[in-house]
Amino acid sequence: MSRVYNFSAGPATLPEEVLAQVRDEMMDWQGSGMSVMEMSHRGDAFVSIADAATRDLRELLNVPDDYAVLFLQGGATGQFAGIPLNLCADKAQADYVITGSWGKKAHKEAAKYIKSSVAASTAEQGFQTLPAVADWQLDGDAAYLHYTPNETIEGVEFSDIPDVGDVPLVADMSSNFLSRPVDVSRYGLIYAGAQKNVGPAGVTIVIVRKDLIGNPRADTPMFLDYQQQAEADSMLNTPPCFAWYVAGLTFQWLKRQGGLEGMAEINARKAGKLYDFIDASGFYSNPVEPGCRSRMNVPFLLADDEANKAFLTEAEAAGLTTLKGHRSVGGMRASIYNAMPEAGVDKLIDFMKDFEQRKG
Repeated sequence: MSRVYNFSAGPATLPEEVLAQVRDEMMDWQGSGMSVMEMSHRGDAFVSIADAATRDLRELLNVPDDYAVLFLQGGATGQFAGIPLNLCADKAQADYVITGSWGKKAHKEAAKYIKSSVAASTAEQGFQTLPAVADWQLDGDAAYLHYTPNETIEGVEFSDIPDVGDVPLVADMSSNFLSRPVDVSRYGLIYAGAQKNVGPAGVTIVIVRKDLIGNPRADTPMFLDYQQQAEADSMLNTPPCFAWYVAGLTFQWLKRQGGLEGMAEINARKAGKLYDFIDASGFYSNPVEPGCRSRMNVPFLLADDEANKAFLTEAEAAGLTTLKGHRSVGGMRASIYNAMPEAGVDKLIDFMKDFEQRKG
């Protein structure tokens, strides 16, 4: 069997060690005589899987005890509604910083339920830079401030956690979750869809400070009520058992890589190689301001747009897949999440060199 290097933005590549373990346990999980997909979520076997995954995630991120860790459904998009519904019972206003497509969508969805104010936006700059925190128009009475630390489509990423005073900071970390250490205590709430850095699509992780939950709006659906989910250990309804299980295996894999400190070094090295090559090339370019570039999602343009189709066709033939850029940006995009091996980035660079020599 020959596996490709999959540069998809999500669902994305998974660690081969994790996939091999899933394969080996598919029909019979640890002598149980059944697959994880067949287990009762109330049974001792799956409860042990869920508890281990939760413990490992808490260890990886050093999650404080006064935070709940939830494994939910509905994707990050579901939390676009869940967050204002849970956090805005007393204050019907929140601030949003919009630095790309996902921040824009989060703001639009929240506006259905609350006054959703734009504290800063880089739309006029084509989402190719980040706004200086000193220029953000913050409302000290806002229920929270929402931002997207890494924008998957445009390829911009915050390198530091913004200081917004006493207002709870809410972050959609879907595309850079667990890619480096994070001080969870600086946040009121962190959420992330699993399908980029954690596991298969289907489970969404929410890490929320406990004092922020327990007072949802009256019209909050039960399955989006963080307090009820916390009290039920994320099993208020049948959870996405298989995705939760694979996420747990990924957490164990991350620990074997040296934890988030180890992953941060690997990810910085992978991204640095690719950006250095692009910047030195006369054929490829990256539109993002250098200080704002994502380590996870690297968009790049060819000097000759007519060569895009040939680039994608030849790349796929070389075992380098899913490199087409998002339709709103164009060009190419290489998503190099945790599970993308450094050898995959090296092979991509070698291909790009060869293509430039032949087409440039």
